[in-house]
This record gives sequence, structure tokens and C-alpha cells, in this order.
Amino acid sequence: MTTLGFVGLGHMGTPMSSRLVDAGLAVRAYDASADARASFADAVPGATVVDSAAASADGADAVLLCLPNSDVVEAVVAELDAARVIVDMSSSEPLRTRALAARLADTGRVLVDAPVSGGVSGARAGTLAVMVGGPDDVVADLEPVLAAMGRPRHVGPVGAGHALKALNNLMSAAHLAASSEAVLVGEEFGLDPAVMLEVVNGSSGRSGSTENKWPNHILPGTYGAGFGIGLMVKDIHIALDLAGSTRVPTRHAAATVALWDDALAALGPGADHTEIARWLREEAS
Repeated sequence: MTTLGFVGLGHMGTPMSSRLVDAGLAVRAYDASADARASFADAVPGATVVDSAAASADGADAVLLCLPNSDVVEAVVAELDAARVIVDMSSSEPLRTRALAARLADTGRVLVDAPVSGGVSGARAGTLAVMVGGPDDVVADLEPVLAAMGRPRHVGPVGAGHALKALNNLMSAAHLAASSEAVLVGEEFGLDPAVMLEVVNGSSGRSGSTENKWPNHILPGTYGAGFGIGLMVKDIHIALDLAGSTRVPTRHAAATVALWDDALAALGPGADHTEIARWLREEAS
């Protein structure tokens, strides 16, 4: 694959598509926002900016989507009649992904889901974890493309990538909430948060939250991980809905989602998700 459409030029889509250009691939990029298209043209001069989602598919071997949710994905896919292979790199709902894939298959087209984890910094560095669901042969064809953005792993049939991404974010949300409460308790007791993190990160309590989010975004007070709390809450609700479809009891997950719902109501969807630590501190005081 040498020519790609790319729809969705936000915080993640811009650096991801930039990595594709750097890898020597031809990119036809589109975003519904004219401002986003203009910013992208300045940031990634090697790409071609087009004026519609449909135009992104012209001459493309595949069209990649980096969009907010399944509703937007389905609306954009409806415009992509020329696209034979569509790769949804959004955090979409796995059951809806499977249903969409079945509808596309009836018209001879293929949907692959390939959501990512690693944040804006991982997108810029090309180190994203890419969780890929889809047919073996198509995934094999896409691997060099996805490898330009990170570390692709074929995790199962279509929908599997979106399921794993939602479950990953559920675990991430639980880690961040638990570590934030623990650090606040330790601080109130008189412990130095920086010392706590240093010790925990050499112990069994470590996680991505203690190794990255706390030292790099929470302790400095910058809260700039680049992932909004509204998106985090969307993803963990997807995971909880998925759990409901499997009938696996998830009491801890339900409590985690309820806590994040409260944080979202207080902070607003645009707040960085690391701001839950600040909100918990304010709640404690």
C-alpha cells in the first residue's frame, strides 16, 4: 500500500499521519474542520489536503479513520464508497464495529479496526501500541503502514481491537484513580509524593499512572497528557457495556466508571484526564 486516505486531523491524527508521510507514503488528508485542515497543511506539508472525506479515498489503497466515536465513524464511512479497505483507528464500540464490517462486506469492502494507545507523545514518536482486528490477509497487507505509527499486533477478528482498547482504558482509568487516592492519602499522612512514586515504581504498585502520568503531568501541575476526560469516560463506558454483553460480573469496573462520571460532571469533557487527581484533591479538602 502506497497511497492512503486519512480522515480526522486532531491531536492524534495529525502526528499519526505525519509519521505516514515520513515513511514515504502518499497521504490524502481530510478533517471536517477547515481550521484543522489549514493547521495540518502547515504542520505536514508533504501530505495532500482534500476537501471531503470522499475525496480522501480517490486512488487510495486504504482509508484510515481517527475520529471521536462510532456515530462519526459510521457517518464518514457512508461517504467512502470508493474505499475498498477502511481502517478505523478510533476508539469505537466493538459490537457496532462488527455490525459495520458485516454491512461493508456485503458490498465487497473490508473494515479493519486498529485503535491505538500511547497518547500524543507516542503518536509523535511512532511508538503507539496498535491493536488490530480483521482478516489475516488484509492485516498482513496493512502491517507496514501501521508499523510507521507504532507496534501493530493482530489481536483477533474485526472488533477485537476496539474491545481490547476499551478494556485497556478501563484498566488505565482504574490505575489512575487508585494511584491518585493512594498518593493523596500518603501526602496527608506526611509522605513526599515524589518519594512515594520513586518507591512504588520499583515495587508491585507501579503502573502507567505512577510511571508517567503522575511524575510528568500531575506533580508538575501541567495536566497535559493530551487525552480529554470526556474521551476517557466514553471509552470506559464502552468497556462496561462490553462486559454487560458477556455477563461477566464487573463490580470494580462499575465503581471505577461511576467515579469517573462524577469527575467528568465536575471538570467538563475538555479537561485533561489527569485532572482527576486535582479533582480528588479538591474533594478531599
